[in-house]
Amino acid sequence: MSDKPSNDITLILLDARSGDKDALNALYAEMYHPLKELAGKLLAYERPGHTLQKTSLVHELYIKLINQKEVKWEDRAHFFAIASNCMRQILVDYARRKAAMRRGANPKRITLDENQLNMEEHAEDIIRINELIDKLAGYDERKSKVVEMRFFGGMGISEIAEVLKVTPRTVDRDWAKAKMWLYNELIAS
Repeated sequence: MSDKPSNDITLILLDARSGDKDALNALYAEMYHPLKELAGKLLAYERPGHTLQKTSLVHELYIKLINQKEVKWEDRAHFFAIASNCMRQILVDYARRKAAMRRGANPKRITLDENQLNMEEHAEDIIRINELIDKLAGYDERKSKVVEMRFFGGMGISEIAEVLKVTPRTVDRDWAKAKMWLYNELIAS
């Protein structure tokens, strides 16, 4: 997500963890472009003129992140795991607002391809996936985290493995099983 060495970000995160305002500003400056790139990937399939722009998404994300007083930032991967969770909350809230405006419209089929997240067409389904992630957490917390980081955070298998402290192969298996579980839940409902 960034060409910067992860130790630079880790050092900034450690300073930010202690409440250093300059470190928080440096963190924003360092992570702005990678987060904007991530937001761009998430919103790439939206129609032109879509109301949620990547800059707005990053700014909302930053506000959520800056208010995370209890977080003990560990490293770059941990930062992106937290960012994934916050991005999920923002996108689901946005989807809820879109769904509320379109009550009664025929829902369209959703793809579980994290590269094709489309808010305009799938607002109701994104809300449903959010509910299913919570339900999956009741059965298997790790798989729910994998889905969250992969689907909403755009994180790669190796980055997720680093955060969860498991092998990339384990994350790959968890992702495959979680997608199958989500698919079965979606068609059952």
